Amino acid sequence: MAALGDNVETHAPGDTPDGACVRILLFDADGDDCALREDEIDPDALTERQLLWVDVEDDDAEVAEDVLRRLSRRLGLGADALRLLRELDSRPRLHNVGDWFLVHVATVEHEGKLRFTGRGLSIVCGRGFVVTLHHGKVEFLDQLRSREHAETQLGTLSAESFTASLLDWQVDAYLHAVTDFETAVDRLEVAILTSRIQRESLPDLARLRRGASRLRRLLAPHRHVFGALARPDFRPGDDSAAHHQFRALEQHFERAMDAVENARELVVGSFELFATRTAQRTNDTMRVLTFVTVLLGTLAVVAGALGMNFKAPFFDTGAEGFWAAIGVMGAIAVLSTLFARWRRWF
Repeated sequence: MAALGDNVETHAPGDTPDGACVRILLFDADGDDCALREDEIDPDALTERQLLWVDVEDDDAEVAEDVLRRLSRRLGLGADALRLLRELDSRPRLHNVGDWFLVHVATVEHEGKLRFTGRGLSIVCGRGFVVTLHHGKVEFLDQLRSREHAETQLGTLSAESFTASLLDWQVDAYLHAVTDFETAVDRLEVAILTSRIQRESLPDLARLRRGASRLRRLLAPHRHVFGALARPDFRPGDDSAAHHQFRALEQHFERAMDAVENARELVVGSFELFATRTAQRTNDTMRVLTFVTVLLGTLAVVAGALGMNFKAPFFDTGAEGFWAAIGVMGAIAVLSTLFARWRRWF
């Protein structure tokens, strides 16, 4: 056996370079947690203060069937296990298979620029063991492994409680995604309020709307899964502590769902702010145009009065009178502009 800190990875024979990466950890409340090999898996030897976690990571389109077949045989999952475990997609579902159950969820990943993608994660919960299956890395699973070190007390958890913890991490990932989303909304709204409105804000709003819709489409289908886990008729023989944990998990899911719904409302608020700033800019433009129109009209009145066809001493002044008229009209324009600036009309 290897210490937990060694982070042992075993590959299925014959599957390389296409094989799955298998990490097997034994949490022992009475001793040191350790990493195991596949041939050391023995669910019958597990005590009540031990918990076996098998994590299977595969980058291929389908999970390596050889690995699943060996794990099914060693863990005693039965003939139907391979068919259920093979369906690793992003569609949430729940299967109760006697001594064990399978819950399939979609984790969320933020790829940047508000592009959220779902990654399928299957969790098999049996008597004293938990198996997780996924394509590629799942961030919160890596965080869990890096956080725990030797001599943890995770062995005191039942498999159901550990499964509830993993699902709680999965729901929490959506809350982190919502936090990233809210940060992007705040940045856009500050830009709208502090800078000149440009049409480039519309693509940002469209990106926010797509991101909010994507989060909701990923999270909403989990409602029936978490609701089924929290109902008393689901595995009634299990301990009441696990039932309370699944009930708390359902409440956590509802809070995450509310946060995602609120994210959609934030987009609507941002668009209303953008529309208000656009209307304000239009009003400012119309105010400037009105001022310019009045000013030019005033100067036109002066020019029109000077162009009247009647005898007056002023019209006999020649060039001096012309430049005096130009100076008066210029003075009117300057004084009017200064007055408008003082009144903050533009």
